[in-house]
Amino acid sequence: MSKKDNLQSQEEDLKAIRLALDGNQRGFEFLQKKYKRIINTIIRKMVKNQDDVDDLTQETFIKAFTSLNKFNQQYPFSSWIFRIASNTCIDFMRKKRFQTLSIYKGDDSKGDEDIFEIKDTTYSADKPLLKEERKEIIERAINNLPENYRIIIKLRHEEEIDYNEISKRLNLPLGTVKAHLFRARKLLLIELKKNIGLFTGII
Repeated sequence: MSKKDNLQSQEEDLKAIRLALDGNQRGFEFLQKKYKRIINTIIRKMVKNQDDVDDLTQETFIKAFTSLNKFNQQYPFSSWIFRIASNTCIDFMRKKRFQTLSIYKGDDSKGDEDIFEIKDTTYSADKPLLKEERKEIIERAINNLPENYRIIIKLRHEEEIDYNEISKRLNLPLGTVKAHLFRARKLLLIELKKNIGLFTGII
């Protein structure tokens, strides 16, 4: 991409961001459509399971929604959302590694040293508080979903149950589970878009 094209792309992003912050849903829909494929590709390089890739892609955009009023418009939006995607993957892999080592290492006192081998350079003193605030915003949005969608998205994202287990637990075909999750996430994003100006999350 030439310098001129890059500047034009950044201007498009800034225009869309301003629309979104003004409550216009088309603003973030533009950004989501523009970056969804590349975000999916970035995540796939780090996480191999396609269901997890899809979940983390959606989580990246939800984090971006809930953090948009913290975005510094002096910098490229692309770099910002790519960092969100990367950090989301790192958190996911760190959690998965913790779960795996918890099973196989038992009470090994060296286990904690092995678990957190990915350095986190993004910590700030108020980050836990702001993360909790964002979590509450998303939880309220989930609770506003229809009951069948609310149940299925909580099973997947709060209890971290895989698709096959959700299918068995709810006695639903696997295809129906995936379709319901897709629809639940879409409704969740719509709910978040309604209140985008209220978000104070961080990446």
